[in-house]
Amino acid sequence: MNHDFTATMTRRQALGVLGALPMFAAGGKYRIGITTNTRGGWENDVWLSFREAREVGYKRVETFIHYVKDYMDRPADLKKKMDDLGVSFVTISNGGPMEMHFEDPSKHEKIVEEHLRLVRFIKHFGCAHLKINCGPRRPQGTTAEDLKHMADVLEKIGRKSTQEGVKFAPHAHMWSQYENRREVDYVMAHTDPKHVWFVLDTGHITMAGIDPVELTRTLGHRIVEYHLKDTKPENKGGAKQRLDRPDMMNDPCFFPLGNGGVDFPAIKAHLDKIGWDEHFTVELDSSPFRPPKESARMSLRYIESTLGLKA
Repeated sequence: MNHDFTATMTRRQALGVLGALPMFAAGGKYRIGITTNTRGGWENDVWLSFREAREVGYKRVETFIHYVKDYMDRPADLKKKMDDLGVSFVTISNGGPMEMHFEDPSKHEKIVEEHLRLVRFIKHFGCAHLKINCGPRRPQGTTAEDLKHMADVLEKIGRKSTQEGVKFAPHAHMWSQYENRREVDYVMAHTDPKHVWFVLDTGHITMAGIDPVELTRTLGHRIVEYHLKDTKPENKGGAKQRLDRPDMMNDPCFFPLGNGGVDFPAIKAHLDKIGWDEHFTVELDSSPFRPPKESARMSLRYIESTLGLKA
């Protein structure tokens, strides 16, 4: 809801409230993390990726279920490994081998069951939200009927996840069932904001033709996590043309922070203003020009020097 709370206050009252919130002006309680499945060196060794991320300075990491699926029935063993490495989880995303066809109502029972199992698993690591992707995009795209089925099952999982004490947050992602502004707007409008949240990926949102700064202002506190990646400068404010899947190792469309395609200071300025205090998770789908560790270091330097935040 875009309601200006100062409109119902006197100027003196409003200034008093704002004056009582110095931490927001200083950048809020941002929690900095990194996803570690970066192609170019980290994609096949999750423990290497966690170690090197920690060596760079990240204390929180995010991964996908297929990297840790062998620990689903023994979370204490995984917790010990994480503690020994000195890192904790932002969250653990869904993915293969889970059922991902959210548009197919015949799959909904299995989807709900598997995602609630994942919700209960990540609770062992203190994760406050579950970030999910919505499966590969079909050749015909996402239809109006698809969106209705998707919103129905997302709402069902979200309500059950809320009961478990975990926020449930779909991630809009290029080349998935949940990609563009029409789809984001539909799902957000047809699910309860108390039960279905949002992960804003600055790279994927930009390449879907959406301005991530404007979407930040629109969704505000419904965003529980950012995936931070940059794009080419000419795509700033939203790419003018949709890309089919590019070759991420030879012609990437995503880059370490500071490349010029995403206005990160403007995003942070709005989040400071509303007192947002969730996760900033660096993500780079590939690192073809340098080892992933060095790309991770570049993004952290930008976060520290330009955004004034610490991991």
